[in-house]
Amino acid sequence: MKTHAFIYLASQSPRRRQLLDQLGVRHELLLASPDEDAEALEEHVAGEAPAVYCERVTQLKLAAAVARMKKRGLPPAPVLCADTTVALGRRIFGKPVDADDAVATLQRLSGRTHRVMTAVALASGRARTSALSVSTVRFAAMPPHAVEAYVASGEPFGKAGAYAIQSRIAAWIERIGGSYSGIMGLPLHETAQLLLQAGVLFEE
Repeated sequence: MKTHAFIYLASQSPRRRQLLDQLGVRHELLLASPDEDAEALEEHVAGEAPAVYCERVTQLKLAAAVARMKKRGLPPAPVLCADTTVALGRRIFGKPVDADDAVATLQRLSGRTHRVMTAVALASGRARTSALSVSTVRFAAMPPHAVEAYVASGEPFGKAGAYAIQSRIAAWIERIGGSYSGIMGLPLHETAQLLLQAGVLFEE
């Protein structure tokens, strides 16, 4: 099997970089150019189930990233993409558009259990592999002042479901089921399996 000393990570998320560092995987960022409409890839399709949406968006991101690598004439290497989707029932909660949206999202999640899905996809040569991690998060009932203070901190912006589990919001999380790293944005077990199958080398 051919081995690879590094991968490309097509994600702006510093949490995903941190998690790859935790695995010991060398990576370089492969970010969208200003002329690419990366946000358009995350548009919802009416009636689409959250898991289907999450996996579809991840595959679109992967295809765009592989094309980006080729267009830029970069040395070939495996390309990793991921998407994290927060859902309550069939309702998908994306990144909040403003403070009011963030408050409304957290109020809906307060006192309830929701799902966090992270799909991971890897392109290595012509091979495409993927995995889906599904976890649950239970929030205690959050008083309005706690929600407003968290939103005022700026932490919810740029994050699906308007929160990051590794932030101060953890004080209101009663329990989780599944993968903590998956809730952060990159399930380590599933990601490691995909990388190992593709011959990616892990640093000692």
